[in-house]
Order: sequence, then C-alpha cells, then structure tokens
Amino acid sequence: MKGSNKATVLTLAEKCKNILVSNWQGYLNTIKTDAQGSKENIYTSKVKYIIRKGNPLIWVPEHELHNVNTIIDERGSFSVASPYPGPLGKLLKSMNKFPVRVALTGDVVPVKDKKAESAANYLKEMMLSEEKALKEFSYTVSGVLSSSNHFSTTRSENLKELIDGGEKYVIYKFNLSSCMFVDGNGGTHEVDFEDMEKCKASLLAPYSAKLIDGINQSEARRRGLILFCFTYLNVNARDAYMLSLDRKGFDVLGKVRSKVTGDEIDEYQWKQFRITFKEETRDIESFCQQLVEMEGDAIKKVSSYSGLG
Repeated sequence: MKGSNKATVLTLAEKCKNILVSNWQGYLNTIKTDAQGSKENIYTSKVKYIIRKGNPLIWVPEHELHNVNTIIDERGSFSVASPYPGPLGKLLKSMNKFPVRVALTGDVVPVKDKKAESAANYLKEMMLSEEKALKEFSYTVSGVLSSSNHFSTTRSENLKELIDGGEKYVIYKFNLSSCMFVDGNGGTHEVDFEDMEKCKASLLAPYSAKLIDGINQSEARRRGLILFCFTYLNVNARDAYMLSLDRKGFDVLGKVRSKVTGDEIDEYQWKQFRITFKEETRDIESFCQQLVEMEGDAIKKVSSYSGLG
C-alpha cells in the first residue's frame, strides 16, 4: 500500500468514465445564435444527466436557450467535475485547486418520441434500483455512509425533479467526438477515444460522492486516514480528507509539515497521497470491508509502535 505507479492507478479513460458516472450534473455549452442565425458566443448552463450506453443523456429545461441553439448548430461541449461534497469543496477552494473534471466535445442531438420515453423509463428504473440498494446495504457499508449528507450526495435524490412533473424538459443525447481529462491544476490531457469506448465505469462510481462525504464528515474515519498516512506511507499528517476513490485505492489530502530551516515557525501544507488496496475492490461492499480492515490493522500497528500492543 504505497504511492502510485502504473499498476496502482487507473488509465485516463477509466478516470473519465468514473467521473461521468459518479456525478449527475454538468455544464452544457452550445453556440448562441441571434434572430438572423449568425453565430455569436457560447451559452452555458448547469444541467442534469445520466449515462446510458457510454453517452450522456441530458435533460434540458424547455425554457433554456440550448433548445434554440441546437436547431441551428448541434455542436456543443459538456464539462463534468469529480464530486467534491461537503468539507472537501471548501478545502479545495482554500488550496486554489480545482476538482478533476472531464471536458467533452460532440453533437447535442434531441431524443424524440419513443426513444425519449425509453430514456425517461431508464431514468426511473435506475433511481429505483439505487434507492433499493441503499436500503439493503450491509452494516459495514451503512456505517461508512451514515455521516454523509443524504440529499447532496445521493444521485436518485438529485434527479427526482426530472420526473416529478414540476418542469418540462427536452432530452438530448450527447454524441462524443473527443474527450479531455483536466487535472486539479488545470492541465489538460487528451484521452484516446477508443479507450473511452472500451472501458467501463467502476461499480463504485455511482456511490463515490456518498462514500467520500461519509468518510470526510466523520471524525473517526478521518483519524483513520491520518493513521493510514503514518502506517502505510510513513507520513505524519495532522489532518486528512478523502479526495477520490476507485477500485484500486484512494487519494488522500494530508496536512503535513512544510520543510523549514533554522528557527522558522512550523508551517503545514496540504499534500496529496495515494494509498492502494491489497486487492482491487469489486463494489461498494468490498471497498468498505477493506477500508474497515485497514483501519483495524493501522490501529494495531500504531499500538505496537507505542508499546501498547
């Protein structure tokens, strides 16, 4: 369980797929047109979506300008960030860092008649399936999720407005033509289109926001992250937050001492660390099981170091 290398991190395509599945809202950009049909600038708005067969299905409110813009020009772009719920968002802002995100370009194509009905039914089935799963999780999983903010981190809760009849929507399929991965410093990395088509999102991805928030909102779990930094990475951290997770491990932001010289006062900075699992996790159950086992192992190791074991 050490820092990252090629065997312990995901490919860019896998990271992008996981981000798309882990979120439910993004920013859609279409080319704004005037009454004469001349192209001026870009119109942007936050919209909600789901992923079906690898492509975003986007619900656009009827009053949005996207519905006019796409009649003239179907080209568009779509940006989706990795979830940063609760205290994680505030921490990233204080560090002047951005959550990693996916930037897609392609065509925004309306989904009509029976296909639109099929998309709406798929959304309902997906939401019911997720709500059922949340009720049937084991004691271990429920324990990790219990501290999370249910509304802000649950996909089905956030998508309810699309089917409650309060507002009318036009459904679009976003046909990808290119994909970029944008890192936390704003650097862009082109993703191979064939890799995007081949790879699949992790079964963990739909629950990553709940897992991250459940861990970060729990003082006991965050103490566990501090212990992980010490026992697995030999890093002394004063505080720690879960940044992201996947089937191979997770990334932690640890508050560690800066290098100082002479009589300078101790200063601390947030630094990112990678902790990998002994075995890849198949789903949320195996992720939480490994996390709890690691917490137990870390406590035993720290106790033995201090002569208490």
